[in-house]
Amino acid sequence: MDRIRITGGHPLSGEIPISGAKNAALKLMAASLLTAEPLVLTNVPRLADVRAMAELLKSFGVGVQITLGDGLGEGDGYRFHAATIASSFASYDMVRKMRASFQVLAPLLARHGEAKVSLPGGCAIGARPVDLHLKALEAMGASVVLEDGYVIASAKGGLKGARIDFPFVSVGATETAMMAATLAKGETVIGNAAREPEIEDLGKCLIAMGAKISGLGSSTIKVEGVAKLNGAEYAVMADRIEAGTYAIAVAIAGGDVELIGARRDDIAPLLNLLQQAGTDIRETKRGIALHRNGGRPAAVDITTAPFPGFPTDLQAQFMALMTVAEGTSVIRETIFENRFMHVPELGRLGADIKVTGDIAAVRGVARLRGAPVMATDLRASVSLVLAGLVAEGETIVNRVYHLDRGFDRLEEKLRAVGAQIVRERE
Repeated sequence: MDRIRITGGHPLSGEIPISGAKNAALKLMAASLLTAEPLVLTNVPRLADVRAMAELLKSFGVGVQITLGDGLGEGDGYRFHAATIASSFASYDMVRKMRASFQVLAPLLARHGEAKVSLPGGCAIGARPVDLHLKALEAMGASVVLEDGYVIASAKGGLKGARIDFPFVSVGATETAMMAATLAKGETVIGNAAREPEIEDLGKCLIAMGAKISGLGSSTIKVEGVAKLNGAEYAVMADRIEAGTYAIAVAIAGGDVELIGARRDDIAPLLNLLQQAGTDIRETKRGIALHRNGGRPAAVDITTAPFPGFPTDLQAQFMALMTVAEGTSVIRETIFENRFMHVPELGRLGADIKVTGDIAAVRGVARLRGAPVMATDLRASVSLVLAGLVAEGETIVNRVYHLDRGFDRLEEKLRAVGAQIVRERE
């Protein structure tokens, strides 16, 4: 099993290319099931989760061709061709590897009329039930049964447009409803829809495939069903969580770095807080440039919230920054339970953090000290890497397979801007 060794205290300098968004790419891959024509995706990140989704699609009979990009700044190209659906069974062994694979349910059901998909797995950061997904499909006329850990869904006569009002914002459920509605008969109106940029990216890809969708970026999305979708070529958006993670890396380690391809609008809440904490930020023609040299960051408070609020997927990374801030930061996690599992590991580096329910009080310390730590989930693991960038001595992050699920060649990108970081085999 791999581990990452970091020697802290080295400021960062140079540029980091931002890869395609994992949380967009996986859903776009699932959308290939909606058409019998080829869907070509470019700027696809090189991740374990992407490879797992490709294998899952192959099990349905989808032809998959991959063209590897050159260098760190170029994503991979994928060509998916689901000429026929040979199988609509997604086994537990496949789906347990990552939660996003559950998103094949809606396109399989919409085009093939039936599907049997295992309940999802993924990171252990809370229950994250799929009730809203299933209720949306039932509202569109699907028959849904839970049996032995599987969702068995059918809509032999096809799905029908419906009014779907979610009781709370759910990215995954919005994606499920939107994909299912593209081939449903009539209009579907999705109320209290998620507004994340990845939702917009999926919608734009579906529109390129011939779907009729309006209201992207708002809380009400309307989809007029069509008889069939076409093939298309589409570039995956830049990963705002990766961009935010590297922005925090500059804030914690110091230095001057330009994030190539990053968009301010996608991570505005984070950038505003980083500026309050003492980081200089400016937009460039190619992305976002950050500068911070000397002195500790100032403590600022955050509360996670659905977009356009502060993203839960950056909470652990921001906490790492606050461990060395001047003052005390209050961090409230409102999206997922069990998402403070990185706290004990940060404590091994000398962080002073007290958790009470969904609130973590982080009292900044003058310095962290390197130590062996253990990654518990995807975002927690990268928070330990960030802490290691500023910790005195060596930090060894174990179980880094979590990182490979969501960060495209992380140590290579950090090493290219001056971080002392290497991957080792245990």
